[in-house]
Amino acid sequence: MKRKVVLYNNPLLLKKSAPVREVNAAIQKLAHNLIDTMRANNGVGLSAPQIGMLKRIIAYEYKRPKGSKDITPNVPLRVLINPEIIKLSKKTKVDEEGCLSFPDLFGQVKRSTGIRVRALNSKGKLIEFDAKDFEARIIQHEVDHLDGILFIQKLTDNKLYTYK
Repeated sequence: MKRKVVLYNNPLLLKKSAPVREVNAAIQKLAHNLIDTMRANNGVGLSAPQIGMLKRIIAYEYKRPKGSKDITPNVPLRVLINPEIIKLSKKTKVDEEGCLSFPDLFGQVKRSTGIRVRALNSKGKLIEFDAKDFEARIIQHEVDHLDGILFIQKLTDNKLYTYK
């Protein structure tokens, strides 16, 4: 079910999320709500705090639009519960980021280009994997949300811009 996205002026976004203790039906429903809300808003990632739940769970995916000249590779749908970034590459890249909680605002953020992640999947199974480039950027952005950190706090030049 699609939920309303919590916007930038809500102090909930600045709070740290609690770990998920058990992957049960309520957590699986929350995961589905994240996916539905992310897709309905044309996002590439969403964290539970962004729909009003201070739980350590994120969902993400990217599907290149048909006929698009975008060369960004597709990123398959994933739900991560209690995600931890256990390794960051030394190589970084500054690139554009936006956020569903900051509609139509974008800025330049420096992130590691590769990460190692440990989390539970939506069935409660422990997984560990490497992510690079766009997928790594999405995960870092969403994990920041779980820690009450917003992308605007990480802008490289303190400038936000909009697209018309």
